[in-house]
Amino acid sequence: MKPLIISGPSGGGKSTIITKAMEAYPDAFAFSISHTTRKPRPEEVDGINYWFVTEEKFKKMINDGEFLEYATFGGSMYGTSKKALDDVLKTERICIVDVELQGVKSIHGCKLDAKYILIKTPTLEILEQRLRSRKTETEESLTKRLNHAKEDLDAVSANPELFDFVIVNDNLERAYNEFLKIIENELDIVMNAKKK
Repeated sequence: MKPLIISGPSGGGKSTIITKAMEAYPDAFAFSISHTTRKPRPEEVDGINYWFVTEEKFKKMINDGEFLEYATFGGSMYGTSKKALDDVLKTERICIVDVELQGVKSIHGCKLDAKYILIKTPTLEILEQRLRSRKTETEESLTKRLNHAKEDLDAVSANPELFDFVIVNDNLERAYNEFLKIIENELDIVMNAKKK
């Protein structure tokens, strides 16, 4: 069963679509648990939210080729290990790997047989409206997110082979149904296995 490598700008509807699918099919999906060097927040649990490791351990894992992808954000390192992906696949669930575009490029480099899905808004203007409506962004963070989204979408336009499927989220219900259609084979396999 192919894992799903899902990417898209913040505000594009990616998390909403994933959450909706996970609620509709609670036994069908699981996220791969990422490793990070950042300190756990009070409510976070090692092995549930993230695998919390030291920077030294993380760098050793990089050197040992254990990661499908990794990146540094805000001074902390984050990565998706091959083992985390395998752990989900052993549970006979559809593995969801939610990553930034850089992660998609890295995973492609590993030649992972997966379905690569981009979820985006029709325009950057609509993305800006959605981010503003959340009322969670400062002007500075909003500008950063929009610039980052533009850079990523320009990179996708220049490298369309990065994604097998592009869902334009102009209507949530339509985009969600398109997502379900894309993963129909994986869902059938999982749901039939659960019936046994």
